[in-house]
Amino acid sequence: MLIRPALKYPPFKPVGLTDRTWPDAILARAPVWLSTDLRDGNQALIEPMDAQRKLRMFDLLVRIGFKQIEVGFPAASQVEYDFVRKLIDENRIPDDVTIQVMTPAREELIERTIEALRGAPRAIVHVYNAVAPVWREVVFGMSVPEVMALVQRSVQQVQRLTDAQPGTEWTLQYSPETFSMAELEVSLQACETAIAAWGVGRTIILNLPTTVENATPNVFADQIEWMVRRFKDRPEVVLSVHPHNDRGTGTASAELALMAGAHRVEGCLFGNGERTGNLDLVNVALNLYVQGVSPGLDFSDIDAIRTEVEHCNQLPVHPRHPYAGDLVYTSFSGSHQDAIKKGFAARQEGDAWRIPYLPLDPKDLGCNYEAVIRVNSQSGKGGISYLLESEYGLELPRRLQIEFSQVVQRVMDTEGKELTAPLLWTLFEREYGLGSIEALAQNIQTGEDKTTRIEADFQVKGRRVAIAGEGDGPIDAFVQGLNTAMDCAIRVLDYHEHALGSGADARAVAYFELRVDDRTVFGVGMDASIVTASLKAIVSGVQRAKSVVALESADCTE
Repeated sequence: MLIRPALKYPPFKPVGLTDRTWPDAILARAPVWLSTDLRDGNQALIEPMDAQRKLRMFDLLVRIGFKQIEVGFPAASQVEYDFVRKLIDENRIPDDVTIQVMTPAREELIERTIEALRGAPRAIVHVYNAVAPVWREVVFGMSVPEVMALVQRSVQQVQRLTDAQPGTEWTLQYSPETFSMAELEVSLQACETAIAAWGVGRTIILNLPTTVENATPNVFADQIEWMVRRFKDRPEVVLSVHPHNDRGTGTASAELALMAGAHRVEGCLFGNGERTGNLDLVNVALNLYVQGVSPGLDFSDIDAIRTEVEHCNQLPVHPRHPYAGDLVYTSFSGSHQDAIKKGFAARQEGDAWRIPYLPLDPKDLGCNYEAVIRVNSQSGKGGISYLLESEYGLELPRRLQIEFSQVVQRVMDTEGKELTAPLLWTLFEREYGLGSIEALAQNIQTGEDKTTRIEADFQVKGRRVAIAGEGDGPIDAFVQGLNTAMDCAIRVLDYHEHALGSGADARAVAYFELRVDDRTVFGVGMDASIVTASLKAIVSGVQRAKSVVALESADCTE
């Protein structure tokens, strides 16, 4: 590293807004949210989402409550174009949702983009071009007047093409890309040029990004307040921000920008995006929530949302991720655990939330208190996992490690038994029913319509259970049959499997994370057949959920 880094990395010059007002502002309402998971987030993936995963992500965003969703870059590829058409042609866009698409300021790409939106009920066309000096001069070799001419031509083209399709409710979004690194006067000129070309008085979104974070968040807030003052008496102008996270301050930049007067924010669930990521919308939304502001987005089943996003992105959410990580409501420190338990003991129903070390009630996000109030240590959980793997070959998923460690801790607290590998195995067998669930018979058939039908007989703790169902595969068909047979609502959240042993004696082990009614539980199954092991694991999870409801209620009120 350099002794004098300022020679290579000169500090960004502040705005000099001496009469700034944003430091005294209080966030009292949610902004307009725009999810760009399907565009900015998707382009940052090692393997971009296929059509099926994009549809799952779109449906998830709708369920969460997003009313504006950037669905792609239709001029970039046929795959992107076809996805936009699929949403429109199959009437998949709810009446209260507006899709957004993005295009650079290039004539042929703008034309292709507007063509992709033909027949959409509502659409936001997002046009951008870079305005900062290094992009103008080095990347594109353009002067400021040439940049302004490009903005005018591009927006006028959007205006002509969209006016020719009056059946769609059109909104223009213009982004002076690299805004945070550009001269404010140049950014303002670009925005005014876009407004004039679109038509004064028509609604326009001005999206101001930290394309690459280059200064502390207070500097960005000054830049936003400077721009807000220029448009404060123009209700047709919506000021939006699109923070990135290069300095690790994307959330702070967004919050300070909202304090400075921004109306709208763009980002991704859990902060996925190029380099260090886009703004984390879950983080900002729940930061508002714990300050008493309803975000207008529903994260009441955060585990299921995280699992779905992990599937669509093929990227894990960090276990220490704010609000959503596996470990964020678990304290391993004994002093922390003691404070939390005392906080619960002192709290009365209806009191304001004041629990040490817990800024948010986990139940608000669909999590229970078991992982919070247990008495455990990090080495204890790690030791449990190590012994089960080294002695018995089990490779427990992280969330199953946490769940099973609670079972072990209860035994240690009440019986004081030595933590040995055979004891752990006995507890594991008993807890997950490895010796009490037997597959008696099963018949799986797939019809010409690709629907799988299953008939299976299981013996669970001496009781025979017959299951019959149909679905998209053996697992889905079995779950549908169990829903009926066990009179409950079952969803598969996550799935892991591996071989146990090798050769002729090898067995498969399956771990299923299930949502059974309002409980999240794991089930484990072992068998020579991976399909049978999976079915056993599902039965294991369901019978555990059905048998420990009363115990959970007692644990949570102690």
